[in-house]
Amino acid sequence: MITPEARLAAGEKLVHQFPAYVLDRPCIHYGSAPLTVAAYVSMGSEVETRPLLAWLLASRIRVLVPLLGSGLDIGWSALDSMESLHPVAGSGHRRPDEPQGTPLPPEALHDADLIIAPALAVDRHGNRLGRGAGWYDRALVNRRPGCPIIAVCWPWEVVDDDEWIAAPHDVPADGVLTPEGYRQLP
Repeated sequence: MITPEARLAAGEKLVHQFPAYVLDRPCIHYGSAPLTVAAYVSMGSEVETRPLLAWLLASRIRVLVPLLGSGLDIGWSALDSMESLHPVAGSGHRRPDEPQGTPLPPEALHDADLIIAPALAVDRHGNRLGRGAGWYDRALVNRRPGCPIIAVCWPWEVVDDDEWIAAPHDVPADGVLTPEGYRQLP
C-alpha cells in the first residue's frame, strides 16, 4: 500500500518534472489568453496531483478539473484555489474532490492547451488504462485537435509490452509523466 506521505512526496516530484516539459513544448499556446491546462484531482493510490495543481495556479495558468456529476459525461470547472476543493457527498461512489464553482459543459475541454489525464497504467503506444468507466475517453473527444495529452502514473505503471489491446474508443496519450520524469510516446 502506498502511504499518503509517499503519494505527496511523489506529487512534489511531479512539480519538478512538469515545468521543463511545458516550457519546451512548441505546440503549447502562448497567445494573449492565459494558458489553460485540464488536469484532475488525484484519489486513492494515484500520484498526488495537489502540488502540481497548486504550482499551475501559482504560475497563473488557468486550470480546469472534472465535475463528474451523476451521468456519464464529464463536466468541468475552473479551479480558482486549492481551498475550493471539497469532497462530493452523497454520490454513493468514491470520487475525487471537486471545486466549488460554476459548472462548465464537456465542450469546455476545447479551451485546454494541455490535458493531464489519470492512468493506472500506460503502454509504450500511449494506451492508457483508467478506472474502467471510460469517462476520460468520452471527455477527450471534446479536446482541440493537436492538444497534447499527458498521462500521470507511477513509474512501475509504464509498461513496454505489446500485449495491451486498446478499445476502439480509447484515446492515446502523447506522453507520460511520473515522479521520475517525462517520457514522450509515439
